[in-house]
Amino acid sequence: MTHRHFGLASGTNLRCRGWRQEGLLRLLENVLSVAEDPDNLVVYAALGKAARDWPAHDAIVRALTTMDEDETLIVQSGKPIGLVKTHSRAPIVVMANCNMVGQWARAEEFYRLEKQGLICWGGLTAGDWQYIGSQGVIQGTYEIFRRIADRHFDGTLAGRLILTSGLGGMGGAQPLAGRLAGAVILCVEIDPARIARRIDSGYLQHRAETLDDALALAAAAQARGQACSIGLPGNAADIFPQILARGIVPDIVTDQTSAHDLVHGYIPAGLTLAQARTLRDSDPDRLAALSLASIARHVRAMLDFRAAGAVVFDNGNLIRTQAQKAGIEDAFDIPIFTEAYLRPLFARAIGPFRWIALSNDPGDIRRIDDYLLETFTDDPSVVNWITLARDHIPVEGLPARIAWLGHQARTTVGLAVNRMVRQGTLSGPVAFTRDHLDAGAMAHPNIMTENMRDGSDAIADWPLLCAMLACSSQADLVAIHSGGGGYAGYMTSAGVTLIADGSVEADERLRLALTNDTSLGVMRYADAGYDAARDEAARQGIRHLDLRQGG
Repeated sequence: MTHRHFGLASGTNLRCRGWRQEGLLRLLENVLSVAEDPDNLVVYAALGKAARDWPAHDAIVRALTTMDEDETLIVQSGKPIGLVKTHSRAPIVVMANCNMVGQWARAEEFYRLEKQGLICWGGLTAGDWQYIGSQGVIQGTYEIFRRIADRHFDGTLAGRLILTSGLGGMGGAQPLAGRLAGAVILCVEIDPARIARRIDSGYLQHRAETLDDALALAAAAQARGQACSIGLPGNAADIFPQILARGIVPDIVTDQTSAHDLVHGYIPAGLTLAQARTLRDSDPDRLAALSLASIARHVRAMLDFRAAGAVVFDNGNLIRTQAQKAGIEDAFDIPIFTEAYLRPLFARAIGPFRWIALSNDPGDIRRIDDYLLETFTDDPSVVNWITLARDHIPVEGLPARIAWLGHQARTTVGLAVNRMVRQGTLSGPVAFTRDHLDAGAMAHPNIMTENMRDGSDAIADWPLLCAMLACSSQADLVAIHSGGGGYAGYMTSAGVTLIADGSVEADERLRLALTNDTSLGVMRYADAGYDAARDEAARQGIRHLDLRQGG
């Protein structure tokens, strides 16, 4: 295999014909700089890829560096298809990843097409070059822990134990989020290299060699009321039952292994990493069966912890879905994190908003932090998070930040940053994006839209409308992704990216795209019958046509 060097551009020298193209090129380079398996273009979650293959990647780069601003690049499942003449206000890139027709949207069909080189899974923020490393999910994880603290533990997790597993691209945020929330967090991980990587990056403090060592470290930290993060090599399907057998009941239990993928992601108990890799090629059906059996043990232990009094939740990796397939009929007694803890925020279109310093200057992020701390003094959640983030979140790839902001707040920040670029307060342009797990951007009946009030869990119109609205609102990149468990059929989502290059044209793009994106999010929840969303629409002047009240 040829190993490539994944460098990051700095400063303001352009390789493209404009900052809109250059910004997207730098984001593509960035996702590979923080990728789990960059040589194979895999950014996270076993098969979430930045491009279909290296020829496709190189062709994308060539197109971005040579195209004009009145052209649009079309990307189909990580492969560039062509350039079309549009206009200077149209998106620079439109893409669709892993979208399959209804009855064919099955795991086996995806794997068949993927092996033929006809499709690839874009994950959520991998395929559209929006991933910013573990920091991209850390505030969401932190917000869940904080809400659990408020609901169950009198507002504090000091002296409390969180048990979880998975330290990959998404799960790697857990130890730092748990520690920032004040807890002791024990993370089980099958791959020792991931534990080492998280320690090197500052996301994880300690590695324990044995379960005894891990529990001793945790107990000592709990006794002191001191926040602490511990990584333990092992398989959660083995370790969770062992902890249960000792009569130890953590305060909070969850999981973020790659349970969505039975072949390329989850490693079943009893197999080494090398043995699992061999089975992927020699007998993938057997590997999938072993993974299901292992997940059944894994989730049964989580259910037993719940019965013993722990707060247990699904962190969005479809482990309950797989466990139910394996015969664990009560797997869905475990609630999903979105419905259980974050839906009140999503109902007001408050969600994971991100910005990336394309200059590669950390000072730009600090200056934007200062702006937020001065502007959002009446929002303790924003002030608390930005204060924590600037002190504790390490830089991965290009300097970036995430903050959960809602309607108008995102637009305010976007316009202010664009003005700072124009005035030279920042050393270069800034990219804005958000997670696909956002108010109007995802339909996923086992994660984002589980148990919607009006029963609209599986309706995928909303993310499709979200993407079309982003195109209509002059966004720079617009993506529609599908996939999820088994990479087929489980969800549809939309992604959007905007480049704040300091121009007056960028002011218009930011104002339209950011405002309309969150407006649709509020409308989606208002339409589903959430009073908080209807209140937000009325308060913000969002023109939701509420037919229940006469339109």
